[in-house]
Amino acid sequence: MTRFILRTTFLASFVLSAPLAVVSAQDSPNTFTAGLGAIVLLTRSTVTPQGGPLAVGYLTQPLVSADWRKSWLHAAGMLNLEGVTLPKGELDLGAWGEGYVDRRHPHAYVHELMLGAEPRSGSITTSLYAGRGFVPFGSDDPMTRPFVSYPVDHHLAQILERLVLIAAVRNGPLIVEGATFDGDEPIDPSTPPLYRRFGDSWSVRGTLLGDLLSSLLGAELSASYANVKSPEYREGQGMDQRKVHVSVRVAGENAGYARYALIEIARTTDVERGRALYTFDAFLTEAAVCRDDLGLAVRGERSYRPEEERLNDLSRSPRPATDLSILGITQWTTLTAALSLPALRAFAAHAAPYVEVARISADRTTAALFDPRQFYGTNQMWRLSAGLRFGVGHAHGRTGRYGVASEPAAVSAHDHHASSTHHCFS
Repeated sequence: MTRFILRTTFLASFVLSAPLAVVSAQDSPNTFTAGLGAIVLLTRSTVTPQGGPLAVGYLTQPLVSADWRKSWLHAAGMLNLEGVTLPKGELDLGAWGEGYVDRRHPHAYVHELMLGAEPRSGSITTSLYAGRGFVPFGSDDPMTRPFVSYPVDHHLAQILERLVLIAAVRNGPLIVEGATFDGDEPIDPSTPPLYRRFGDSWSVRGTLLGDLLSSLLGAELSASYANVKSPEYREGQGMDQRKVHVSVRVAGENAGYARYALIEIARTTDVERGRALYTFDAFLTEAAVCRDDLGLAVRGERSYRPEEERLNDLSRSPRPATDLSILGITQWTTLTAALSLPALRAFAAHAAPYVEVARISADRTTAALFDPRQFYGTNQMWRLSAGLRFGVGHAHGRTGRYGVASEPAAVSAHDHHASSTHHCFS
């Protein structure tokens, strides 16, 4: 029944969009932008699953992005080459997902490839998008936020790299998005999704825009819900997930200073035949201030992750899992600070030095088999990262919002984060 309602909504959105598109097509320009980006990174962690400190170097987040608009049509694409540069994952204590533990997994080569219609005339506007990309759930992809390291809640607060059909409606400051998609997560960067599973999962997100504190500071209140079918087991016989997310995002610019802040709460519940088995919560807050090319950002996070059986490579776990049991749930508390320094520029390219430091603690929450003190030898850890952010051409803006839910229409006129604060950390 739910799937029928969603598909009916998509059809209605498309019908409403068609006549509006004809009206808006007359004066719309044809634009194309593209960009390249990558981060040269040296990371040192005081603790690793293998025991003792470890320092490693990477080329992380190597991206090729493009954006094309013609009349009411819009196409967006992004290639992510981490499958080549990060085959073992990126050292990041607390990170988990897609079979990686304490290392962030490399994302799919086809990170985003979306095509849609987005007329922007009248008081009520609609859009329809389809392709492989970000599901309308949760907050922006961490790679477009001020930190290089990903938060522990990445798989609790975002759903990405799915075959997805998204309908969105906007009336003034209110935006409602609905989507249907395939539940299976990528199993590696090159494996395509199972097309036969398209439509077995759905999500909805509501966003309310407004001014907070003053006319110089834009605010965005968002709430999401997702029903994801068997994300961890490709064939569809694994546990389902029920996901909830709420957030407040603030961004603006005043007197030459760009400001940004995010507060989010996320919950994911693993469900087997309608019975809730495990619940994982996350609370995250982050903020950044930027002037010219100098930026400072801070983040605090407390998130819970499952502890599963590990392979001989202690940074990997079996996927799919051998059964429905886990070894425990660990609470991760991370305090992170990042400093971005003025960039060196030549023509359309830039290289910006940065440094990032994190204080990490891991604690057992239940009387479970997995004890982080015994496994790591301590529950207090440090991570230090430094490197250069390289970029050429157009920087990719916020991710996961398409059509009337994307910039510039959906974001307050006071929100300069994409062009100012993001510029310091990109």
